Amino acid sequence: MKIDEIKNGIVIDHIEAGKGIEIYNFLSLDEKDCPVALIRNVASVKKGKKDIIKIDADIELNLDVLGYLDPGATVNVIKDGKIIDKHTLKLPETVKGVIKCRNPRCITSVEQGIEHIFFLADKENRVYRCLYCESKAKE
Repeated sequence: MKIDEIKNGIVIDHIEAGKGIEIYNFLSLDEKDCPVALIRNVASVKKGKKDIIKIDADIELNLDVLGYLDPGATVNVIKDGKIIDKHTLKLPETVKGVIKCRNPRCITSVEQGIEHIFFLADKENRVYRCLYCESKAKE
């Protein structure tokens, strides 16, 4: 299989095998008017298998959200066929508007317009809790 290199855009690499589609869907890449390649189950020396997403356009990405979805991934920014910037993702301390609190008594369930905010309570176990009611986020 041959996937051409991109001249200007973004490559999300080292995605945990199987998580590429989740990231693809979350970023709504099917709605973008640019070439996008989702490559699944690529052989990897470090991980055994990985997914890769190539976006042949310069789009805005929220690195905190990507870090929440897959903290082991990397984001490479490509200009004129060369990597000009590389970001190694990590778990963010807070996540806004990605996770929804499922506690029916939480203020986010009662009041409209309040942003769902979660904080990293346990980094080792990837546990996030609601900022308002401290309910544990469901994965």
